[in-house]
Amino acid sequence: MELTGFSDEQLTVRDAVSNICSRFPNTYWQEHDQKEQDPTDFHAALAKDGWLGIALPEHLGGGGLGISEATMMMQTITQSGAGMAGAQAIHANVYATQPLAKFGSEEQVNETIPKIINGTWRTCFGVTEPNTGLETLKLKTLAKKKDEHTYTVSGQKIWITCAQVASKMILLARTTPLEEVKKSSQGLSLFCIDLDRGHPGLDVQKIKKMGGRAVDANEVFFDNYDIPASTRIGAENDGFKIILHGMNAERCLLAGEALGLGYAALEKAVQYANDRVVFGRPIGKNQGIAHPLADAWMKLEAAKLATYHAARLYDASAADESIPMHSVGVAANSAKYLAAEAAFTACERAVLTHGGMGYAMEYDVERYLREILVPRIAPVSREMIMNYVGEKALGLPRSY
Repeated sequence: MELTGFSDEQLTVRDAVSNICSRFPNTYWQEHDQKEQDPTDFHAALAKDGWLGIALPEHLGGGGLGISEATMMMQTITQSGAGMAGAQAIHANVYATQPLAKFGSEEQVNETIPKIINGTWRTCFGVTEPNTGLETLKLKTLAKKKDEHTYTVSGQKIWITCAQVASKMILLARTTPLEEVKKSSQGLSLFCIDLDRGHPGLDVQKIKKMGGRAVDANEVFFDNYDIPASTRIGAENDGFKIILHGMNAERCLLAGEALGLGYAALEKAVQYANDRVVFGRPIGKNQGIAHPLADAWMKLEAAKLATYHAARLYDASAADESIPMHSVGVAANSAKYLAAEAAFTACERAVLTHGGMGYAMEYDVERYLREILVPRIAPVSREMIMNYVGEKALGLPRSY
């Protein structure tokens, strides 16, 4: 990857995180993928040096840096060979904590954030539901006031990463039934709750999946699960406005993760193209090999520019209220789309460059191809991004 144009802070992050990742070679990730074993020691290594709080306030033990630097960290992790599994092991700790740090009470923040940063607590993000998907405003999980001090939660969440190992969940739930609100964006509240698996009313079931198998994905069932009212972040029914603060950050991080995986795959392909000799010459001498790889590199470089533009815009918007939220949204969604597509191209061509060996686990590129499907699908589909950009950037009629 061309490093010209990055800030000193971003390059320092890249070097420091690369140093940690170097202790976890590809064989580590191959083994954890095959055994579906959580990379606990990788998470602990990043926590030990404070990287889980890279974009959180310094007075809470965080790094006080921005999403620009956090995006570089996530790219560095995936590019090291850790792939999406390595990124997802800490992904929610970085972005899902942003709304909590910004809108949580002093007591919530002081009690929770330092323990997430130092690795005592891992966290997950509870938004997606099986019957609503991308229709976030139609979530059905209900947090009902039981008394002045308690809510009772009932409903189901799906594709919740790290719920098997997380101590905390940032939960978006409906506190006013949809039929009772004037606008669909109303009636949702955000909570930071304990995931107490021994408590009645909570069931966490692991989903078998295609890629990133070192990190768990889950269905989470709530059945009259009691949570303290003090776990609510911000005012009741303001949850959707609050959670938007984390969604654009997540898109930037995912774009960086996709880029890293794409560059990792391309590096493997180039190495193989230089080393593999057929008909008396390296296969990389053949334009049928070289041109697709060169094209993949250019696509990644273009997506890189879009990604770090979006991250800078996100960071700048925190201090400059003149930057419209939809401008940040368009940039972040575009970056996620472009990076995922460019990285998919790179991963697919890396497998094809390896020929039959691309199908073998030891060459890693098959794992990269499985994992790169994640940023193409999540947290928002390609089609919904095009809908959003068509409406917000081009002024076309809303189609959803």
